[in-house]
Amino acid sequence: MNSLRTAFPPEPAKTKLDRQLKQYCDFLLVEKGIATNSFASYTFDLKKYYDFLLRARINDAAAVREDSISKFLQELHRYGLSPRSQARAFSAVRGLYRYLLGEGIASDDPTQNVDPPKRTKGLPGVLSISQIEKILKQPEASAPLGIRDRAILETLYATGMRVSELLELKQSNLLFDEDLVLVYGKGSKERLVPIGQSAVQWIKKYQQRVRPALAQKGRSRDVLFLNARGRRLSRTAIWAMVTKYSSAAGIKDEVHPHTFRHSFATHMLEGGADLRVVQEMLGHADISTTQIYTHIDREYLKEVHKTFHPRG
Repeated sequence: MNSLRTAFPPEPAKTKLDRQLKQYCDFLLVEKGIATNSFASYTFDLKKYYDFLLRARINDAAAVREDSISKFLQELHRYGLSPRSQARAFSAVRGLYRYLLGEGIASDDPTQNVDPPKRTKGLPGVLSISQIEKILKQPEASAPLGIRDRAILETLYATGMRVSELLELKQSNLLFDEDLVLVYGKGSKERLVPIGQSAVQWIKKYQQRVRPALAQKGRSRDVLFLNARGRRLSRTAIWAMVTKYSSAAGIKDEVHPHTFRHSFATHMLEGGADLRVVQEMLGHADISTTQIYTHIDREYLKEVHKTFHPRG
């Protein structure tokens, strides 16, 4: 973090612009306590703005006018940055001016009347039900780790839980008498998610035949899914597992662990599930996050219409 702090803006601060950006970076670090990764993103985007102002021979951020902000956005577009990256850079610059206004360094905000770049929220990849079934059949059911892998894949699809949630899943979280799983999501928020019989059967098979031998090799505590050394699995291991079995199933599109979550939500909605029920199962704080799956549903409906309607 210290290297980032000293590398941008350039030191020693020679101009008003240098001082302003350094003060803002100090504010982000010290007063806002921004995380290292977020700080790196801010400085990366502010460096673009800093270089733009230098090329325009502007050495005082408070002297910038609305037309310069528009030109900066146009430049980002010309450089081929994605709408998402453009929007992030604009947000960083807007944050700078809110700080300068609050400190009395600037008298107005040149970003105020400039429309931010529209973020194009791409639809997440979704597998068909038949593709999911092909993947689920790939692990070797007679091999111990094959049983474990099948149980993991079944659980991901049955519950729609995030990989991080799967890795934290404990045996005590399995409420099979009620066909439920207790999931701890973002911000340590817990939710109860139904789990189907297929996933339950494979988890029980794994618990009975495989987990005891794995648990003897390491400090597993109550963690449900273990690696070959008896320890908690990693995100990378789940990623590699999904990639391996998707490829073996003949699926050419790239499949991620999160694809199972997307597929779970989409198949639920296609089957007629209520949006708010799916929101609860996914653990989304805001229903607008869940609504992206209704977009996928509409794309599916349009594809069905195009395929089967006489004048599609």
